[in-house]
Amino acid sequence: MTVLSTRALNRATLARQLLLDRADLPARHAVAHLCGLQAQEPQEPFVGLWSRLRAFPPASLSDLLSERHVVRTHLMRRTVHLVTADDALAWRSRHGPMLRQRVLGTYRRELDGVDLDELAAAGLAVMSDGHPRSMGDLARALAPRWPTPGPRALGEMLVAALLPMAQLPPRGLWRTKAGVRNALLSSWLGREVDPPATDGSDPVGQTLVRRYLAAFGPAATADLRAWSGLTGLPAAVAAIRDELITFRDDRGRELLDLPNAPRPDPDTPAPVRFLPAFDNALLGYHDRTRIVDDLHRGLSVTGARVVLLDGRVAATWTTAPATVTITPLRPLSRSDRTAITEEGRSLSSFLSDGQSDRVQIDEPSP
Repeated sequence: MTVLSTRALNRATLARQLLLDRADLPARHAVAHLCGLQAQEPQEPFVGLWSRLRAFPPASLSDLLSERHVVRTHLMRRTVHLVTADDALAWRSRHGPMLRQRVLGTYRRELDGVDLDELAAAGLAVMSDGHPRSMGDLARALAPRWPTPGPRALGEMLVAALLPMAQLPPRGLWRTKAGVRNALLSSWLGREVDPPATDGSDPVGQTLVRRYLAAFGPAATADLRAWSGLTGLPAAVAAIRDELITFRDDRGRELLDLPNAPRPDPDTPAPVRFLPAFDNALLGYHDRTRIVDDLHRGLSVTGARVVLLDGRVAATWTTAPATVTITPLRPLSRSDRTAITEEGRSLSSFLSDGQSDRVQIDEPSP
């Protein structure tokens, strides 16, 4: 079986994630290809798409949200993702049991004795009037009936797990700060969530495997599980295994892939790329060594924005008024500093609507 080096996997990831060459795609198609973008920080998807698309006016993503072609909702790993409306409706039922278990993992004591089906029915009755509500508003409406758990536990269970919800604009629009207002996905999108399969098959799981490999492969089943948060995908993998090809990585893990997906030459040059907080290019794997050293693995879960140099995490970046500030994780050569500065200026201009291209490179972090 062919062994793929870490560098070969890095270049495959960059190609699938649209980070090796910026793509000539509309924002909606990019969101679909990427299986969504992690979006608990509302402005971060704009940087994620800017780094991936050759032409990306930020208003195009705001328009997609306002026109209900993409939606902010809890999906993979119980985190807020920006996904297409079609994917939200198709995938939500498949993620439902995982979402419920993850919220219970946090609030099991508070929710002990609460009939979750009864709670879901009561929450649905409140939300069915079509009025958007914050999580706190919904929890307070049901607190007289369930006073013991407290509003946080009730709200999290309802909004993040029991009821398929959308976070409504203006939250998530370009340069807009707004609180979270929730509405039922079916109400916001005008279509019902697809029901789960009743014949024991898992067509949605099979689609998730194919879509994941197209955007993240080659990858191990542990990587698929880390990205999705779902534990019940081995049967889906088994059902489509005849469609897939296999490799091994340097650690001996079996990697699955689509036959015709891009696997560039490991020596393909990789340009500097700035990634937003919680970018799935990092979080989409259990084994993240293809893109970040184990020493810096924690950056991917703390919300640090990172800079890719030769395809790997080499620095973090922050923004202050009109300036992008870069903190290297190691000493940089003169050519590396030049390349990072050039891309940083483009990012600074994007973030400031062309008003500034200032970049500052600090000394490497200790």
